[in-house]
Amino acid sequence: MIYKPALLIIDVQAGAFQNPLFIYDSGKLLSNIKQLISWAHISKIPVILTQHNGKSGTSTSKTSPGWVLHPTLPLIAQDVKIEKNYPDSFQDTELESQLIRLGVNQLIVAGIQSDICVDATCRRAFSLGYDVILVKDGHSTTASSSLNADQIILHHNNVLQNWFVSLTDTQSIIMSVPK
Repeated sequence: MIYKPALLIIDVQAGAFQNPLFIYDSGKLLSNIKQLISWAHISKIPVILTQHNGKSGTSTSKTSPGWVLHPTLPLIAQDVKIEKNYPDSFQDTELESQLIRLGVNQLIVAGIQSDICVDATCRRAFSLGYDVILVKDGHSTTASSSLNADQIILHHNNVLQNWFVSLTDTQSIIMSVPK
């Protein structure tokens, strides 16, 4: 099969980075995501970014200044931006119709949060028949009351890899030639 990939960046919004301790290893995460976006642009691979409409009063609510995509992302006019209201980036959005329009059959996924929106989107993409590559050092989350963020990320990498995704890292992606 010949793959036609797209890079899907989930919810990398300014509000999630207002407190540098909120997202685990946020500096490394942003650096990796910026490298992935630049690689996709050079490789002529579509870049799709989701923006979560957070609950009222949160740092990512649509009325908050934190709702915007992170200002350091190297975006271009052709990048597709999709608003969403649920963890699953496909639910009640135009994501699938955009992927069909672009002829995409493979998704390279990065973003936040590993245990919520990244997980839900990877599972749904797999169920819809997409070949899904999760960038294992390109997603992050926050600690829970019972696990630290690093444990959550490792757990989701392992669980998702068993059924729903192929795992790779940022450097392997940017050193690759698109299939």
